[in-house]
Amino acid sequence: MIEMGAGFGHIDENLRIIREKISETADKYRSPDDKIRIMAVTKTVPPEAVNHAVELGIDLLGENRVQEYQSKKDDYDKSAEVHFIGHLQTNKVKHIISSVSMIQSIDSLKLAQETDRLAAKNGLVMDVLCEVNIGGEESKSGTAPDELGTLLKEIASLENLRLRGLMTIPPPSDSDVFLGRMQELYNKYAGEYGFDTLSMGMTHDYVQAIRYGSNIVRIGTGLFGARDYSK
Repeated sequence: MIEMGAGFGHIDENLRIIREKISETADKYRSPDDKIRIMAVTKTVPPEAVNHAVELGIDLLGENRVQEYQSKKDDYDKSAEVHFIGHLQTNKVKHIISSVSMIQSIDSLKLAQETDRLAAKNGLVMDVLCEVNIGGEESKSGTAPDELGTLLKEIASLENLRLRGLMTIPPPSDSDVFLGRMQELYNKYAGEYGFDTLSMGMTHDYVQAIRYGSNIVRIGTGLFGARDYSK
């Protein structure tokens, strides 16, 4: 688990700074009507710390790992919405389908079809984002930008999925370039598919992401503090 120290005062201060930066950036670059949501990314974070963030007004949690989520979800404050944002194997969809409100990491037709099948089985229509590997990095999941149009068309044809938009994790170098490319892709397809969600920006680049149209920023370390990734 992360080093929490005595109490959660650092979360209060971190969230204050994040909100201030978001507000300043939005005032400069975004419409007054734009709503930008802060997602608390909970990987390795104990439920007590997560629930403290919810008490401070965080209403959206992001889960990366199916097994970890299963071990913690019953202890979460149920007033917060949960999105799955990590790489998802088809055989793990069944474990999250009934307890998350969106899957942001749909990156293949196979995964989309399995999610659709299980959503139908559970009487659901699942909100999804298509994950784009905007930097073409071998270490990251996501569909290639030049294959995005085909995948979006396939996802949109599935009755128990609701295609809401795009998600990405851009390369840390030249972040502005890749964020700009994602904004172009989003704008290219938004009208055709009725997109309303562009999820991009993490602790190191959420300010830049807001400049390029993101309306969900996914923040873990910047909110909860440094993590021990050996856990």
